[in-house]
Amino acid sequence: MNQEKKNGNLIAIITMCFIFAMISFVTNMAAPFGNIWGNTYSWAGMMGNMMNFAAYLFMGIPAGKMLVKYGYKKTALIALGVGVVGLIVQYLSSIFGADVATFTYGGQVVALNLLIYLLGAFICGFCVCMLNTVVNPMLNLLGGGGNKGNQLIQIGGTLNSLSGTLTPLLVGVLIGQVTQSTSMSDVSPLLFIGIAVFALSFIIISFVAIPEPQSNSKHEKFEHSPLAFRHCLLGVVAIFFYVGVEIGIPAQLNFYITNLGFEGSAAVGGTLAACYWFLMLIGRATSSVISGKISTSTQMTVVSSLAIVLLLIAILMPDSLVVEFRGNDIPVKCFLIAVCGICTSIMWGGIFNLSVEGLGKYTAAASGLFMVMVVGGGVMPLIQDFIAKATNPITSYWLIIGMLAYILYYSKIGCKNVNKDIPVD
Repeated sequence: MNQEKKNGNLIAIITMCFIFAMISFVTNMAAPFGNIWGNTYSWAGMMGNMMNFAAYLFMGIPAGKMLVKYGYKKTALIALGVGVVGLIVQYLSSIFGADVATFTYGGQVVALNLLIYLLGAFICGFCVCMLNTVVNPMLNLLGGGGNKGNQLIQIGGTLNSLSGTLTPLLVGVLIGQVTQSTSMSDVSPLLFIGIAVFALSFIIISFVAIPEPQSNSKHEKFEHSPLAFRHCLLGVVAIFFYVGVEIGIPAQLNFYITNLGFEGSAAVGGTLAACYWFLMLIGRATSSVISGKISTSTQMTVVSSLAIVLLLIAILMPDSLVVEFRGNDIPVKCFLIAVCGICTSIMWGGIFNLSVEGLGKYTAAASGLFMVMVVGGGVMPLIQDFIAKATNPITSYWLIIGMLAYILYYSKIGCKNVNKDIPVD
């Protein structure tokens, strides 16, 4: 019986890791797609990303309730079905409405196809919100919480980073240099891949037996909210800032390089953004090996401090200091910014792991709250983009440094559970 339970847990772990990869695949389409829309509408570069993450604001708490009521498997299947719909709607923006004017914004006539794309991004946001709600607590619980729980989250995060690496790289290859003729039809192969993978995932998960460690079949009402725990409350804020950091760093880097204007600049921007996600893969793979021995708090403190140092150097470094990369002179600071990927790599899993430590029966509800705050990945990059347009992209990284400073505080002080008197069984 114990062997059957171990086999079931292994299948569940593999399944959750696979879903983790799909979350990044869908999420990371928004920023490079923004190069296409931003070339036509100056204000639209980060709007797809904003719509993707705005969905978390509406779906986070309902997703947590779905997890408690229906369990992990049904919630995951619903999410995958929604993801297929979202990608199909995004594809429709490449074939429908390009010449239909719907409204005027900022003195520009905006076509229907942009609205269709933004709707598709919003629907995809519902999908990844639900998937995130399933994956993180599941892996943490299957690992038994603590350092082992974080270790499993980092293993899943490694696959997440792998797909995150491929997405901007593939978009860059498909569009090359952004011109007036560049459109969503140029990246439709990527949307087809996403639709096929989601459909295949749905079929596979339908036949996989997934344990339901957080099931609440009696639908009992709990005495407290997860926010009654200080470390959970501060962790919710840390997640809001972290997702803004994770998305904002490569997005502005991509925009900065693309706007340098040399031939193939979009491809180079996509390559360096892919390097950022690849370094996240390296960082998560490394963390998955050492997390059984080195505490989550220690790892978080080191990487948040390093990220602050790298960005300070990048901001203060002159643009004239360049290095040849793929036949073009690229500012060295771009590479320092890309290296931040190894720092942000463990933050999602680390913050989640520290925030739910000791929550017991409140873990599923806490996961829903975390998903609401993932909206930070839409809000903070949008604010950063406003700063970039008002000043320049590099100056906008001061906002990133401020958010990293809070994460450093949480890693050292805010993560301590001071509410151990609250029953969690």
